[in-house]
Amino acid sequence: MKIILAPDSFKGSLTSMEVAAAMEIGVKRVWPDAECVKIPMADGGEGTVQSLLDAVGGELINCTVTGPAGQPVAAAYGLLADGTTAVLEMATASGLALVDDTTRNPLLTTSYGTGELLYHALEQGARKIILGIGGSATNDAGVGMAQALGVVFRDGEGRALSANGAGGMLHNIEAVDMTGLHPALQQAQLLVACDVNNPLTGTDGAAHVFAPQKGADAAMVQTLDANLKHLAGVLKRELGVDVDKTPGAGAAGGMGAGLLVFTGATLQRGIEIISKATSIETHLRTADLVLTGEGRVDFQTAFGKTPAGIARLAGDYEVPVVAIGGSLADDAGSVFAHGIHGLEPAIARDMPLTDALTHARDYIANAAERVIRLIKIGQTWRH
Repeated sequence: MKIILAPDSFKGSLTSMEVAAAMEIGVKRVWPDAECVKIPMADGGEGTVQSLLDAVGGELINCTVTGPAGQPVAAAYGLLADGTTAVLEMATASGLALVDDTTRNPLLTTSYGTGELLYHALEQGARKIILGIGGSATNDAGVGMAQALGVVFRDGEGRALSANGAGGMLHNIEAVDMTGLHPALQQAQLLVACDVNNPLTGTDGAAHVFAPQKGADAAMVQTLDANLKHLAGVLKRELGVDVDKTPGAGAAGGMGAGLLVFTGATLQRGIEIISKATSIETHLRTADLVLTGEGRVDFQTAFGKTPAGIARLAGDYEVPVVAIGGSLADDAGSVFAHGIHGLEPAIARDMPLTDALTHARDYIANAAERVIRLIKIGQTWRH
């Protein structure tokens, strides 16, 4: 038996590689001779950098950047073993976890630090960059990021705006000067893990949908949306790019739009980017079974999350897929319509969350063992 172990991380507990290693323990209790291929996965969110470093090798590059509230923060990104591919997470530089109740204000927060991460990676020689944009604290349409990469924004008097880009200052922008943009971007390929299709503005746009969770009240949402509309008009007039209604432009507070316009990035589903980077399909061609999973399996799993993405790939090769969840919601069965053939909870009884996290390796191994024992029964079933 050749079994692909391709889980996402269990947030707050284990990395995806640690989950895969625990699964392997359970599998080999039943099938000690099974060939287990561990391919740690992610969907572009938290844990993407570590997953790809574990999957293909490389090093973690540490640097200090400007946090969303303007403070210095320690951030890191992965430079993969080929030396030219970098993996970044916006959340490490401009994430919601980096602001507190006193600084959580999308009128003021900036994506400048994410631009600094990109700049640093380009200076290190990266020419293919994978960027996950989940978990942002910003609503500046990537203006702060663009400034860090050399773009200059000017007001109606032609004066360069010196303040870091933020959602509350976008209405001051009347001109965009791209001449100082980091030249390496001309040769670089930037892939952005983006699993939402929201436009930049309007009721389904960045401000209305995402800004409230970043600290915006109703009045702030209106201001932010108006500012984004103003910026979209400037970009259309100055650069000839109409990005307002582009699917994904509203992701991460409009960062999707900024990446499209200022860096020429391509927006793509996170699981598709990560699957290609890990070359998982080369293993699926000869696999007998896939075990995947994530911390909680529910109806959202079917929409861009790792287990469903793995199931779509495995389906092309007619390989059955079982997902192990740290917990299973009542609606988890909806994933059966999306290529997942079986579900198993890691937690077999009621227990405090602290116990579940502390003994997660053991529980995942036990769950994998239960899955394999059930499959073994099926192999001996007499028709």
